[in-house]
Amino acid sequence: MEKIIMLGVGHGATLDLYNTCFVIQNEGGNFLIDTGGSIEIVKRLNQMNIELSSIKDIFVSHSHTDHLLGLIWMFKRMATLKLDSNHKVNLYCNDLTYDAIIKVAEQVLSEGLIKKVFSNFNIQILTDGNKKIIHNIEYTFFDIRAKGPKQYGFECTLNNKKLVFLGDEPLNKELFDRVKNSDYVMHEAFCLDSEQDIFHPYEKNHSTAKSACEVMNELNVKNIILYHTEESHKEKRKELYIEEGKKYFNGNVLVPNDLEILELK
Repeated sequence: MEKIIMLGVGHGATLDLYNTCFVIQNEGGNFLIDTGGSIEIVKRLNQMNIELSSIKDIFVSHSHTDHLLGLIWMFKRMATLKLDSNHKVNLYCNDLTYDAIIKVAEQVLSEGLIKKVFSNFNIQILTDGNKKIIHNIEYTFFDIRAKGPKQYGFECTLNNKKLVFLGDEPLNKELFDRVKNSDYVMHEAFCLDSEQDIFHPYEKNHSTAKSACEVMNELNVKNIILYHTEESHKEKRKELYIEEGKKYFNGNVLVPNDLEILELK
């Protein structure tokens, strides 16, 4: 049984919510998608009983700091672990994201530490349409045609359901056919539509709960998972986003909290 463990669901400037990142877990292992922007990633993994040494596959979707800086802290912690020479971590990312990771690492880590950490990493630079088998699941990685830095998403099958992860920008029309009729789509929703004058999502290349749900409804998606949100509503966030989303989406609207586990049915 595959599970999605949401380590964080907030956008890049949230304080009470951790930045959006999650683990796809099955009997084969743990696949980490994005790493947040701080050492909090290590704490979150521990809270969900996921040992850092068990993470052997990491995908970083793009070069924004709230997605890759956590990786730098993971590098530091991994350097303290007694990993044997056969312990390899697969790092999947596009070329521009890899360049950003290297530049940040060179600024904050010693040359010796970088050499030690990267000796345990198998870097896999992704191109549009690459397929990879990770813990017995086939992932197809694709360019989401972002307006900002080059960004990749993926599609896969979990528990016999088609899942598409779209990073943290609105779905580009060029990808409508890829997403159409999916069982689950993971889509960002920066804020409620009623509060766009407060949070200005479109200026930041983001969506509202309404706009994300409208598009997914047109594409006959069965379930939408909304994440990468603001945090002003605290414990009412889930309720309010679901309420708005259901007005424009005929399927199920899921709005996970930090550290929530999703089982696709």
